[in-house]
Amino acid sequence: MLDNMKIILADDHPLFRQALTITLKAHFSGAEIFDAQTIPELEEHLKNETGADLLLLDLDIPGALGFNSLITIRRLYPDLGIVIISGFEDKETIYKSMNLGAAGFIPKSTPVQDMVVAIKEVLNGKLWTPDGEFNSNTQTTVTDDKIASLTPKQHKILLMFADGLLNKQIAYELGLSESTIKSHASTIFLKLGVRNRTQAVILLNELQLNQNVFGQGASE
Repeated sequence: MLDNMKIILADDHPLFRQALTITLKAHFSGAEIFDAQTIPELEEHLKNETGADLLLLDLDIPGALGFNSLITIRRLYPDLGIVIISGFEDKETIYKSMNLGAAGFIPKSTPVQDMVVAIKEVLNGKLWTPDGEFNSNTQTTVTDDKIASLTPKQHKILLMFADGLLNKQIAYELGLSESTIKSHASTIFLKLGVRNRTQAVILLNELQLNQNVFGQGASE
């Protein structure tokens, strides 16, 4: 599951980028690694490497303007998992990154083996921070009112996510544009309190198994 992935590494320090690339290739066989030293280079990769699985983003990369790039990328690519790789490791920076939609925060001082564990956790739909505060799945537990807030169309799209359909396939099935599906996806993630498609599906599976709150809608 974690092989044959596309990972974008956005960092302007050549030695760190090289070392992390070697680590990624050693632990994720078949993974394609694309690197960027500036925000314009990153934007090109995001446009060209469709279906990227993970972005490792340094907040200090030239052109990032602090948290602005994280906010923009999160909005434009809601399915993309973003892990912040930073020389800063104060709680304020970590919490702000997570609250703005990052799936993980890895200080550059983190041991290599722990970096690998963190990346695997994120790829498996979990969150990761060095203090462990965001690391459990408790934040994905939602109440009935959040589930009820999904419109019938959003509910159907969520079920199609669970079936593994791509945005373009869902768009074809529902007779909508792909951009409309992406817009619906962003709204679904917001309503469910999750950050990406993987977490939404994990949440759906948990709810179907433990609460059976979808009732007739899940069988239509």
